Amino acid sequence: MPAFVGVVKLNSISSSGVFHIGDVFAISPQSVAKTFAGAGSFNTGDGLHVYNYYSNTNVNDADIADENVVANV
Repeated sequence: MPAFVGVVKLNSISSSGVFHIGDVFAISPQSVAKTFAGAGSFNTGDGLHVYNYYSNTNVNDADIADENVVANV
């Protein structure tokens, strides 16, 4: 059965978001990300003591493309 939609106001949508109006069988957004972080970068909490005397993050990436999204229809 078709969907009848009235007025729609879209303020913003993120880069990996989906905006859909009407009937749908399946919605499957795909996105990839690559994150480089040193030692102790994602630690959270109260009274946290992190001692990283030597930290080295290697960000050398020799290949052309990482985590390709192919046939994202």
